[in-house]
Amino acid sequence: MGSRRFLTFISAAVLSISCFAAAAQTQTATAKAEQSDEAERASNAGAVLGEIMSAPDQDVPEALLKRAQGIAVIPHVVKGAFGIGGRYGKGLVAQRNADGSWGTPLFIDIGGGSFGLQLGVQATDLVMVFTNREGILPLLKGKLKIGADASATAGPVGRNAEVGTDILLKSAIYSYSRSKGLFAGVALDGAVLGLDDDANKRVYGTKAVTAGAPSAKLSASALGVVGPFIRALQKYVSATEISRK
Repeated sequence: MGSRRFLTFISAAVLSISCFAAAAQTQTATAKAEQSDEAERASNAGAVLGEIMSAPDQDVPEALLKRAQGIAVIPHVVKGAFGIGGRYGKGLVAQRNADGSWGTPLFIDIGGGSFGLQLGVQATDLVMVFTNREGILPLLKGKLKIGADASATAGPVGRNAEVGTDILLKSAIYSYSRSKGLFAGVALDGAVLGLDDDANKRVYGTKAVTAGAPSAKLSASALGVVGPFIRALQKYVSATEISRK
């Protein structure tokens, strides 16, 4: 009788350990899959920026990039359910430091809003250029509603497009869209951008990430995820001089 109880106890213990191990493996697999999603998001954002900036006379003007305090790229923004309810997408944003270097990219999402010039288009890539700290600060703190927290204007297109300083000072954000190969300025009326806390925590180990922290000091695992986006920023934007005014 004692042997049976002992065997029953051992069987139960083995079963419990097996269940625990299986659950741990499932959680690990889920975490890896989620981080893989973040890596794909960063890779796509870097690719979008590279493709836009490499297109002849169809990129963001150099004069605007010289004043860029931050860049956000949100690949493949799609319409809401059944084509109504605004749009939704996920991307990244990075703040440029006073020395011209790029800080740690943060994962963001966008929702709502009426995106002008997008009639009949199901998906689009978005690029946003922040021209002052006041414009990007609400987003870095958690949430930015365009129109309420900062003004946004459809950005001019063309590497050598004339963009006067007086014009730049009137808008905190210049926004662009790319749909079916067409790149143009776009209005983002009522759109809300927010930090993706879950994604930031998965990649950096904490949702409270410092946007201005040097990306060069990122851990190897984090750099492996956001590296493509950082390299695209360094290649296509850091070549210009940042204005400190």
